[in-house]
Amino acid sequence: MNNIIKSHCMVLLATVLVAGSFLASARLAGVINPFSLTLMRFVASSLLLLPLVLSRHDWRRKIVPILPRALGISLFYALFFVCLFEALKTTTSLNTGTLYTLVPFMTALLCLLLLGQKIGRTTLLIYLLGAAAACWVIFEGRLDRLLAFSLNDGDWLFLVGTVLICGYSLAMKLLYRPGDPMVVLVFGILLGGAGWMALAMVVLDQPLNWQQIHGHHLWAMAYLVVASTLLTVYLYQRSTVILGPRRVMAYVYLNPAAVALLSWQFDHTTIEPVIIPGIVLCSLATLLLQREPQKS
Repeated sequence: MNNIIKSHCMVLLATVLVAGSFLASARLAGVINPFSLTLMRFVASSLLLLPLVLSRHDWRRKIVPILPRALGISLFYALFFVCLFEALKTTTSLNTGTLYTLVPFMTALLCLLLLGQKIGRTTLLIYLLGAAAACWVIFEGRLDRLLAFSLNDGDWLFLVGTVLICGYSLAMKLLYRPGDPMVVLVFGILLGGAGWMALAMVVLDQPLNWQQIHGHHLWAMAYLVVASTLLTVYLYQRSTVILGPRRVMAYVYLNPAAVALLSWQFDHTTIEPVIIPGIVLCSLATLLLQREPQKS
């Protein structure tokens, strides 16, 4: 298997793991407050990553220089997960997974407005196709709902979350330095996110209540910590080197299909026929972006 095919397989696996995180998050939503859930996720991920970061001298001495920049990046990242946990109290995994496909288009627009980075015409059309497909799934193909723009409270909150994850991408562009080891940067972001969430808990005077995370909730948290945080970071990092960031990001449009299939398999939810065209169009956007030249 050559490196390109291997990298596509790695991104595909990462896409499935990310899709699974929406289901795992839905199981945890409402158990304890979202700040405490996010704090628990970041603390556990940081502790698991710590031995690896400390294993090399050049990584150890990079922690302090990277941490201030990672702190800025982590604020957007942490608040995104707060929005996700809170949104899933009143919306579905499929809706959040579908709204997540708006991230490439919104990020490109923000880069155009704030950084002056132009979007290729063909790429813009593909982004619009993906956005239209996302709307089809969210509004279940009903024009009246689209015209009324009747999102529920959870959808609106997660829409704020997608803006925050776009802010995270922009912060990465602005604050990342070529000499930063990715494993140390990820550790710094996780540690910074834990710090922000701990501060929020103190300011809001919220109890941790971590003792309520047990049984299947504990397995859901373990999945978020290991599979959708640490493992996906590794998979995305390795594949981006070969495929480039645009082709890797294009896989986000497979998210609705992956979430729908996982929900059908593990939660026994029905895939409504009316949303299938939207899921197919989202997946088509991934294929079209794979054919786009990297410079566009």
